[in-house]
Amino acid sequence: MKKLSLVTTFLLMGISCFAQTTKLPTPDMKRQTISVMETYKQRKSVREYSAKALSEQDLSDLLWAAQGQNREDGHLTSPTAMNRQEIRLYVFTEKSVSLYDPQANTLTQVASGDHRGIMASGQDFVKNAPVVLLMVADMDKFRSNNQHAQWMVAVDTGIVCENINLFCSAAGLCTVPRGTMDSKAISTLLGLNDNQIPLINNPVGYPSK
Repeated sequence: MKKLSLVTTFLLMGISCFAQTTKLPTPDMKRQTISVMETYKQRKSVREYSAKALSEQDLSDLLWAAQGQNREDGHLTSPTAMNRQEIRLYVFTEKSVSLYDPQANTLTQVASGDHRGIMASGQDFVKNAPVVLLMVADMDKFRSNNQHAQWMVAVDTGIVCENINLFCSAAGLCTVPRGTMDSKAISTLLGLNDNQIPLINNPVGYPSK
């Protein structure tokens, strides 16, 4: 019994060390950006990025714009069908992979190391982006997996993606929405089940010049 207790303790310690949670800076609601119409005018897909890491404030503002909590009742910047909030947002960097928590405004590490290669899946420019955002549709959280549910989840994913695109346009960042990725390797890395589906990713960085 004592041996079992010690083993359990060490396992819990290992899990605790692995699942590091980082509190992000409060999103800057007074951030100065270009106008809404200029944002649409400037929006474009960019595949070249500076190697400079995103600042913590820029990352926090980006994630909040993508699907952060914008009301005290827990609703998000990105609407979802029946408010299921079924889109998981993962952040890939050269150091780790983390899961964004919109309510707590935190990142919880789910894997260590640089895994941008499985996001690139042969398109090497992706590995130069300091951040790659991955949207995973959680059909379990949506509570249905029929064809209509799959359509609605695809729409919800696209909304998060477009929030990312428009924030980058407004804030002077660069991005491109992509469907290319090694979904099998991603599912293995993140421990996803068959109902948790990687759908879209956005490399994000500062302009290369």
